[in-house]
Amino acid sequence: MIKGYQERLLKIYDTIREEEAKALEARKEEIQEKLPEVLDIEREIGKLCIQVSISAFKDIDNREQHLNNLREKITDLRMQKSELLVSHGYPMDYLNLKYHCEKCKDTGFILNQRCECFYKKLVDLYYENSELKEVLQVRNFNNFALNYFDSHKSNNLESPRKNMEKNLGTAMNFIKNFNNSDENLLFYGTAGTGKTYLSQCIAKELLDKGVLVVYRTADDLIKDLKEIRFDNNTTLENLIINCDLLIIDDLGTEQMNDFSRTEFFNLLNRKLLKKKKMLISTNLSLEDLLKNYYDRITSRLLGEFTLSKFYGDDLRIKLNLKKGRA
Repeated sequence: MIKGYQERLLKIYDTIREEEAKALEARKEEIQEKLPEVLDIEREIGKLCIQVSISAFKDIDNREQHLNNLREKITDLRMQKSELLVSHGYPMDYLNLKYHCEKCKDTGFILNQRCECFYKKLVDLYYENSELKEVLQVRNFNNFALNYFDSHKSNNLESPRKNMEKNLGTAMNFIKNFNNSDENLLFYGTAGTGKTYLSQCIAKELLDKGVLVVYRTADDLIKDLKEIRFDNNTTLENLIINCDLLIIDDLGTEQMNDFSRTEFFNLLNRKLLKKKKMLISTNLSLEDLLKNYYDRITSRLLGEFTLSKFYGDDLRIKLNLKKGRA
């Protein structure tokens, strides 16, 4: 699915460059009208730059001294230009082409490698055309309500509400320290206890901060890993491996076989080695995780992730019953 977005992304970069070129032309027209001497200086700088290029290959006496003299004139003219602009209330770079991304100059590529802004735009485009965008408008911290969780203790455990307060604190610290920590999160517990909701709240908060977040159900992730392996989809591979945060929802619902377990282990290992963060949620207990996955997988899940247990009533059922009585 990701593969089909590349052509649209390249058009987005084309549009960005066209719009910025038009904006620069408009600024030049303004300066031509209000401060024409600045453009005269620009033209003189352009002529001297051509002379530098030509003189670099000419067999002339004292070539280095000649080149140095030309460069000094260019520097002086650039200073004059900047002083003129600033003295009339314009920024020094007013006549420079503006780039949304200085690294790739709004091409999406640095040499033959995709720029990190390419993948951010890819995720934005993907979410723009997916149901998840609408979901995150509802499932976010502004709508997070602790009063849905039971405040009574049961089975010698803290109340579900008190437990969720702790999990919420873990989520907030994860977001706060995201750029200064290698922490990964594992949400586990019974269905309907808020794992997916809290994961999506985290996704929304980080996406809004410009973090490159990729959200996948476990089943979709295995499909992606098959496409990477058998179709050699390097764009998709780069996205999943190098995203800042990979959220894997409902681990344990994917088709379990040797391929899925092996590819999942390889993914975990690569992400951990590259220190690219993950958030995994599962309805499985820790005991079931140990039964269903290789030791080398559970060793990483239980040893490299902060564990947050979820329990209590199934909130989906609870909320549906409440709607039915309304």
